[in-house]
Amino acid sequence: MLIQGKSPETSELETIELAEAGADIGGTGNWLAPGLIDLQVNGFAGVDFNTPGAGVEDYRRAVRRLWTTGVTRFLPTVITGGRERIEACLRAAAAAADDPEIGPAIAGIHLEGPYISPEDGPRGAHPGEHVRPTDRDEFRRFQDAAGGAIRLVTVAPEAPGGVAFTEWLAGQGIVAAIGHTAAAESEIQDAIQAGAKLSTHLGNGAHSMLRRHPNYIWDQLAADELSASFIVDGVHLAPAVVKTFVRAKGVERSILITDAVAPATCPPGPYQVGEVPIELTPAGRVQIRGTDRLAGSALQLHHAVGNTMRFAGLSLAAALAMASANPARLLGWPARRDDWVLFDLDDAGRISIRATVCAGRVVFQC
Repeated sequence: MLIQGKSPETSELETIELAEAGADIGGTGNWLAPGLIDLQVNGFAGVDFNTPGAGVEDYRRAVRRLWTTGVTRFLPTVITGGRERIEACLRAAAAAADDPEIGPAIAGIHLEGPYISPEDGPRGAHPGEHVRPTDRDEFRRFQDAAGGAIRLVTVAPEAPGGVAFTEWLAGQGIVAAIGHTAAAESEIQDAIQAGAKLSTHLGNGAHSMLRRHPNYIWDQLAADELSASFIVDGVHLAPAVVKTFVRAKGVERSILITDAVAPATCPPGPYQVGEVPIELTPAGRVQIRGTDRLAGSALQLHHAVGNTMRFAGLSLAAALAMASANPARLLGWPARRDDWVLFDLDDAGRISIRATVCAGRVVFQC
């Protein structure tokens, strides 16, 4: 739901107008909505969640900045790397989830890899030397390191054992996502039958040149069984692509993510994501240093909501659902009545966060 109101001087919010999610509402002013949920955050505010040395204080710095963007729940995302490195990063995320200050914001962990395509293009910025076949014993070690907090795993169906691994994950109540893949149509269909529920950042992590049709983007786009996450920053997907993809999937199966990395909210310059040297350019692109290959984003989720309204011609309520209700439903999370975001919406569809409430506590206010 959305509530139009006025910015509070205290934590009490004066509500004026109520509209059910999905209604065609417009106008500007102050709005109150459920907190935003980001299923893919590799780092933020100068903090890299793929650095084994990231501690609770580092996570606090990142989460405090995430709160300024209206995000009240997110999944720290650990990418492809060596076994010990992944385990250390998972332990760090689990320790942060136990912290009383920021723990309520960390709703689980997204493991993106290492069981993905080794091909240039589909592999994206993941280090090729660490891409490997699925390994259940290794995953059990990962889950132990994470304290059981891995809730979402991105796997390529064509990875050795990928379909059986997908079925095994689904049997444990873990959401299996198709991503960083060059799978054939039959392999995608097999993964869906095995229980895959999501396409990770559809349209990215792909070859720069594809056959017209069929290809693995169309195959996933056409699959009604799959929701799809999108990086709507105007860099990863052109506006016309966003509009087309959302029309094909429908609002109810579309999810906004940032795929943010350490330079998000930071000035241009050199950074890291795991073992990969990256840079944030003055134009706002995050790319592998010395190349033009994308390596995550500097996107903030409330900006993705505004971009989606403009690119796809959606109502505020529809775009917000893609960043709140839809990801919660995918992971089977109950609605949290104590997560809220208060924001302004200007005539150009740009959103400015005024206050964020996480687990009943005002964690940001301006």
